[in-house]
Amino acid sequence: MILLPLPKQVEEKEGTLMLGMSTMIVMDASCPQGARIYAGQLKEEIARWAGLTAEIGRGTFRKGDILLKVDASLGEQHYTLKIDDEGAFLCGGSLTALGWAVQTMRQIVRQSAGLLPWVDIDDEPDMKNRGFYHDATRGRIQTLDNMKKLVDTLSFYKMNQLQLYVEHTYLWRDLTELWRDETPMTAEEVLELDQYCYDRGVELVPSIATFGHLYNLLRTRSYEHLCELPDSADKPFGFRDRMQHHTVNVSNPDAMALVKDMIVEYMQLFRTDKFNICADETFDLGKGRSAELAKEKGTGVLYMEYIRELFDFLLEKGKIPMFWGDIICGHPELYARLPKEVICLNWGYGDNQPERETEILHSVGATQYLCPGVRGWNTWVNMIRGGYRNITLMCGYARKHEAVGMLNTDWGDYGHINQPIFSIPGIIYGAVCSWGEKVPEFEELNRQISVLEFGDASGELVDCLDKMNQAAVFGWYSIVTIREWAMRGVEKEKILAEFVKEDMTRVPEKNACIDELEAKLRKVSRSMDSAQRGIVECAHVALQITKAWNRTGAYLAELQKGNHPDNGAEIAAELERSLHYYQKLWRENSREGDLGEITKVFCWYADVLRK
Repeated sequence: MILLPLPKQVEEKEGTLMLGMSTMIVMDASCPQGARIYAGQLKEEIARWAGLTAEIGRGTFRKGDILLKVDASLGEQHYTLKIDDEGAFLCGGSLTALGWAVQTMRQIVRQSAGLLPWVDIDDEPDMKNRGFYHDATRGRIQTLDNMKKLVDTLSFYKMNQLQLYVEHTYLWRDLTELWRDETPMTAEEVLELDQYCYDRGVELVPSIATFGHLYNLLRTRSYEHLCELPDSADKPFGFRDRMQHHTVNVSNPDAMALVKDMIVEYMQLFRTDKFNICADETFDLGKGRSAELAKEKGTGVLYMEYIRELFDFLLEKGKIPMFWGDIICGHPELYARLPKEVICLNWGYGDNQPERETEILHSVGATQYLCPGVRGWNTWVNMIRGGYRNITLMCGYARKHEAVGMLNTDWGDYGHINQPIFSIPGIIYGAVCSWGEKVPEFEELNRQISVLEFGDASGELVDCLDKMNQAAVFGWYSIVTIREWAMRGVEKEKILAEFVKEDMTRVPEKNACIDELEAKLRKVSRSMDSAQRGIVECAHVALQITKAWNRTGAYLAELQKGNHPDNGAEIAAELERSLHYYQKLWRENSREGDLGEITKVFCWYADVLRK
């Protein structure tokens, strides 16, 4: 039996409980009204996987029923689940914990249909806060329906926090210039999502850029004067430029006033007591309009004073401030000046991420979340293996240094080109690693995810996804960099130096691997639940895009050698054809977002190939 995350205590026994037409999901008198959502989830699971209709009710438990109960004596995050010849008994120390018992029951039903194994489970998580952080700004703004599906996934794997990163993709009422050419989320949508999360035991936490990474805001005519570096409004859009600059000028008090207004409008949409101001990667601080102030005080003090004012402002509003810890980690001596209520989000995404930052923050008394990543940025399919290594490592640091939570990140960077479904294995890694120390090895966990999440009886699907990422030679980061440098007139030698980082002689071998993966994917799909086979199309399109870009890289490598291949138009058509199907898939789950900018990259290279 596969259970993810693995419960603390599981005792399987001889015997089975057969569900039937008289089986009822009974909510005990102790269950608050919100238990109805969880009862509904369980009813749907039984209908789908057992083919039976289990009615929901309140009142007296009878033999063969499924009982839902809340017992505060268990503890807020503690639940038990027992299945025997009398029926199934799900009990949580709170409504949320009861919800986790239901998710475990759903996983059992999914594998056992209407013949449930006898089992005793006693369980609670190691970490109180187990979250997922999705970049809803740089590239992919998922539809409300798709974000609800994400919440359903988090709930199923017992995650209890979601943050959506926003720079310019919320419709602030008075900042029309900020979102006028975007497809922003509205207040009504955020309110609806907040309620949907709450009903399923997931805390929706607001997270907006307030210091660095204010690309769209600080390029507007109205607010370019608040940017640390001048002349920010007249430069053309660039994926690289968006990542590297656009920090507010802390020496101008209008910047703080604007940010506070944005916070006030946004925070009112959420019932949580937390607010994430981000404040990471303030690359330009002290290098432009605040240079004189930086000479007087130092950039560390400038940073600390700015975030301290925002923290005090949030605390006055009854909110617990959160922020990314990359800058303050370089100035640990200043941490004591920050309010004790603050939560520091300590991020790191390497396969062998150092422990040093976690040790530093722990030594200065920081309350911290450890923040690994699902490693989807700049790839058509997530770096599955790298994500596993990073997440397991960071969750280990979290336990060792007494972190109060884990926040697993999914950044967009250069357009968020990966389909959301490819982040699901990484989401589950985070759920498993933050819940308990019992974490299956990489291959075994992938098998379990393939079976439980994707209905793949062969257990090979996630292994296919892992190999798909490894098939890319000409990567998106280099693709974007070369184009933007060429358009800016960067010297040819610098462009070629970036290009030759990739060994294009590997293209025939890697594209042959893609053909093999395509065949394997079709074989695996035969073993999959038909309702889950949508991932096959996503994987197929990603593989064809990877193949086309690999061929593009090989073509350009020949040009670099002075050769002139005659298949440029053929490869251009391959890029354009794969782009068409990619656009179709994008629009099925996301708003336009950066799709137009991604399209321009494809078209630019297609034109180069035809020349």
